[in-house]
This record gives sequence, structure tokens and C-alpha cells, in this order.
Amino acid sequence: PQKTSFHRSHTLGFRNGYAFSQLPREGVGGETLYPNQLSQAQLDDLCTQGPTLTYGPAKKSAPPPFMPSYVAFDKQVLKFDAYFQEEVRTSADEHYRIRQVGIYYYLEDDSMCIIEPVVKNSGLVQGKLMRRHRVPKNDQGDYYHWKDLNLATNITMYGRTYRLVNCDSFTKVFMESQGIVLNPPEELVADPYTELRRMPVQKPIVPAGPDPLWQFLTYDTKVLRFYAIWDDTNHPFGDQHRCIIHYFLADDTVEVREVYRRNDGRDPFPVLMKRQRLPKTLADKKMSFPSCVLEISNEEVLEWYSPKDFAIGKTITLLGRTFLIYDCDKFTQNFYREKFGMTDFQPLEINKTPLEKVPQVIPPYNGFGIPEDSLQNCLSLIPKPPRKDVIKMLENNLKVLRYQAALESPVPEDRNRRFILSYFLSDDMISIYEPPVRNSGILGGKYLKKTRVAKPGSTPENPIYYEPSDFAIGSTIEVFGHRFIITDADEYVLNYMERNTGSFPATTLQSLRDHFRPRKAVKETVNNDIPKQDLDELIEEVQKELKLCHNDLNTAKFHEAFHHLDKDGSGIVDKGKFLDLCDKLEVPISTILLKKLIDYCSCGEDNINYRDFLRA
Repeated sequence: PQKTSFHRSHTLGFRNGYAFSQLPREGVGGETLYPNQLSQAQLDDLCTQGPTLTYGPAKKSAPPPFMPSYVAFDKQVLKFDAYFQEEVRTSADEHYRIRQVGIYYYLEDDSMCIIEPVVKNSGLVQGKLMRRHRVPKNDQGDYYHWKDLNLATNITMYGRTYRLVNCDSFTKVFMESQGIVLNPPEELVADPYTELRRMPVQKPIVPAGPDPLWQFLTYDTKVLRFYAIWDDTNHPFGDQHRCIIHYFLADDTVEVREVYRRNDGRDPFPVLMKRQRLPKTLADKKMSFPSCVLEISNEEVLEWYSPKDFAIGKTITLLGRTFLIYDCDKFTQNFYREKFGMTDFQPLEINKTPLEKVPQVIPPYNGFGIPEDSLQNCLSLIPKPPRKDVIKMLENNLKVLRYQAALESPVPEDRNRRFILSYFLSDDMISIYEPPVRNSGILGGKYLKKTRVAKPGSTPENPIYYEPSDFAIGSTIEVFGHRFIITDADEYVLNYMERNTGSFPATTLQSLRDHFRPRKAVKETVNNDIPKQDLDELIEEVQKELKLCHNDLNTAKFHEAFHHLDKDGSGIVDKGKFLDLCDKLEVPISTILLKKLIDYCSCGEDNINYRDFLRA
């Protein structure tokens, strides 16, 4: 340590451009060198190398493979149990505390770490107290080595002294294999304050006396359940309400809940009476005491309701409502059996008073819609459409009876109006249609939409509707104050009635037969006297002559005039009136073909079928 010069002598140089080396003249720092001085090791080699000089050097074995320390000591850790003492200045219960730690030494890189086991509810920051690194040993730069660790010794790291007391089995085997004799282990010192906290706390002895919490701790979550009836039938719209009375033994409070049934018409309120203490007997109040208070104290109440006031068959009054108890649950029965010695818990039979059935009064028909549809509003809250006779609708589908009717009216303009009355057999409805007539001043079209028409004199409660048997030729039909006279009908009406003679009266069927008899006679006469082929040939010849000689005839005017002349619509008119009308319309009836056509269209001597004539 006292040497201060460390320079070396010059041994390398150049001469004539070549590098050369020479022996040093003096040692390091100017020390004297002794030439040709052999060391003791060299002298020993000269004594032992006699065979080597004679026979040559012996063959040496291969050196062992090199293994670095981080591979040789990988995952090998020395573990020591230790503790340290820490001073406590802020507590009156303890002046110091003992903290037990574990010291870990990693052989691969000579690093160390300190970990303190976590103690529950210790209030200290525990866990890793010192991170893993090489711990300095002194100020000269030395580090702690595993050779410095032994049992029953103190080790100081960063100003804190640790006492090593024990180690694990691997550490003990490793230290002994390296020739280190371990000291005998010591007992791990426990923390006195922690041991004091683990000792059971002696409860103070309380003198015997009434415990205010005894009732709550004994009867908490224990409830008496009673089934009761609240009869409210003496009030308007009153009823018998089924309720459940809960008596809480923990604080002598009472709660009343109403039992709701499906579709009972009441709002499902959860509680009828909230949980509270209910007074049984009130003290005499003074005149100055307010009649309405927020809370009733013990001063205003002489007696509160208790379990002895509740029993099967008793009637109790709670806040102005009278309840009849008729049953209770099993827990309540066991409580009264143990507490009061009661044994009779036979439930009462509650007979509900039958409600008086109020007869349903159907209001009178108001005239809107059909009576069957309006009646559904009185039978249900959501009206349903009236039921229909589906079989009748399927059998009589698209079957319509059509009649021609005249309006019976004192107004002269209404006498010549003609209407088509349609009777629908599928649903017994009637519709009226008026064919439009040009220059009549009356707008034709739908006169009455499809509806059922009641007969005059029938009541709205029991209406009688028109049927097909009421439509006879010449009969009068009254439709909502308007009177129509049946003047004609389709041939389908007669055919339908003849197929169903049992459903129609004889007078109606006979009127239609009498009405259609002249038409059938005309058809038979035409078909018997004039062959259809000859009549068609004659009509073609008449049309050819009229086109050649009389092309200015107004055929539309002919049809309108003849239809106006035919009052009953039978197609048969008087022959004299027919000839007069032809003269007015300037029809050339003097020609041979037209005279022959008139003869073919004649029905007897005085009548003529003008429809075949108009066809030509």
C-alpha cells in the first residue's frame, strides 16, 4: 500500500525499420532485477523433469468442460429465518415490536432480498422489505458473500440489524458441503403485542338486571301470522276482504296485508296498515290535547296490543277496522302452545255472503246501426260482431231475388220513377237501386245500401224483418218511411219459388204466376206460329231495306218511346197505340216487309209484341 511508483521500463523499439524487443533493465517502479535467478518452482521442475527430458512429456488428460456460475447455481437459493427489533414511539401499548423476516441469498449472482410474511390486521406495510440486489458489506466496496452468513449471528444491512436464527435443509447441506460449520439454531422471538392481541378478551361481568335488547335478540325474525276477515259490507260497495296480520315479536309491532285474488278489481297495494305499534286502550285526553297527532307516545296509551290479544275466533279493532281472526300458521300455534298453553286451534269456516244478481236491463235501441250490432255493446266491454248463419250463407251464396218497384208518393215527379229492389238470400238484406233516366231531373244510382229492413209496427227490441214471402206482385213494402209497390220480378224469382214451394205462401207464388202468364202465352204463340228461322230472315230483310231507303231514322228515340208506352214492362202494347206511335215517329209501316213483320209480332187481334219489332 505504501508504493507510489508503478512505471515499467522500455522494452519495445525499432532499428533499421524493424521492430525488436529487449529485456527490461529494471523492475516495476525502478526495482532491481537479478539476472539468471531461478524461482523455487523452477528449481522443483528441474528436479522432477528427469524422465520428461529423456522420454518426452507425458500425455495429459483433457481438461473438464467450463461451466459458468449462473448455470451451476441456477435456481439455488439459501434461505435464513431472521428477525429484527423496531422501536415504536407513537403507541402507549408497545415500545418496540419484533418483526420476523426471511433472508434469501441467490447463489447464481450473489444477490439478496428480504421478505416479511404478511400478518392479517397488523397495520404495517409488509411483503418485500428489500429488493433483490448485491448488498454492500462496508464502505470499502465489499459485498456480502454466503460465507458471511451463519446461524446465531447478527448481520447489518442499511442500518438495520437482523438476527439469523435458523435456515432450511438445503442451506444447511450446502454450507456443510463447503466446509462451514453452522452454529446451533435459536428460537424465533415472537412479537409481544401480537401475542397479547391473540389472547381472548375477558368479558366484563354485568350485574343481573333487565336487558333492553333481550326481546330483540331473542325474538328477532320471529313473526306471528294470523288470517283474518275484514267485513266492509255495511258500507256502499263494501265487501269481505281477506287479510294477513303479522305480529312482530321483536318490537311488538303489527302489520296488516290484504290478500288479492286474480281479477278481483282492486289495486294491489302492498300494505293495508304499515308496521307500527297499535294502541289498544287510550288515556282520557284533555280538551287542549290535539285530536290529530303525528305520533302516539306511552303517555297517551294505557295499553298496547300484545300476543295475548290475538286468538282464533276473536274480533279485534285496528285503527277503526274490525278484523275477525279465523286461522293462523304452524309457528304461531307452537308459540301459543308453549307460551300460553293453548291447544285449540280449530280454524273457523268463513261463509261468503252470496251477491245479489242484478238483472241486466237492455237499453232501448237508439237507431244507429242494426239492433244486433248495437246489442253487443251491452253484453260485453269489448263488443264482438254478431254471429252469422254460416250454413245459410254458404247454401244461398250469390242468390239474389230482384224485383221492380214503383214509389208511392203524392209528388207527381215520383210516380214515373222505377226502382230495382234486390233481396239477398244469404243474409236477408235488401238493397234498392234506381236506374238513371236521361233528362228526368233525378240523379239515379244507389238508393238504399245493403241492410236489413224491419216491417212497420215491429219494436226495436223484437224486430220482424222482411222475408221473400212478403214480396208479391202488387204488395207494398215500407222501407224507412218510403212505400214501394212491387210491379215486376225476374223469372229467376218465379223459378226459385217453384223449386221451394214449401217456403213460400200460395198467394205469393200465385201472384207471380198470374204476372208471368201473359208473357208465357206470347212466347208460346210466337214459337208455335212463326218459326224462329223465318222470323230472323224477315228481320234481316227489313234491316237491309231500312238501311237503303230510311237511313235517317233515330232508333234510340224509338226505344225510349215504346218503353214509355209500356207501363207494366210486359213487352205487349195495344195495336192501335202502336200504329199511332209509328206514325208520329215516321216509321214506314206501309211497306210490305214492315206489314209482314207487324203481322208476325201481333198477339191476337188487339195486342202486339213491340220488342221483336224494335229488334228489326
